[in-house]
Amino acid sequence: MQAKILIKRKFQTGKKKEILSVLRELRARAMDQPGYISGQTLASPDDPQLMLIIGTWQDLESWHKWSDNPTRQALEQILESYQLGPTDYQEFILGGFIED
Repeated sequence: MQAKILIKRKFQTGKKKEILSVLRELRARAMDQPGYISGQTLASPDDPQLMLIIGTWQDLESWHKWSDNPTRQALEQILESYQLGPTDYQEFILGGFIED
């Protein structure tokens, strides 16, 4: 079942070039992963340091494999050094329903 992954990050000021470079590398690597469909990177108009990445994957299993990939984890560590707090991850599946 198709999955949407929402990743929210708040970055420090003054490191735009470095941050965008790592984000581009993450996207390029993700595009080569089985199950990757697409990704979007959004910035808040009220707080440009706040970014939301929306990844679309064929299923949660594909996302979890990429999430656990050592290359991704190394790039994630670099990004975290530019952040003002932890990364917030939320996973959603297409067609999921509220249980009774």
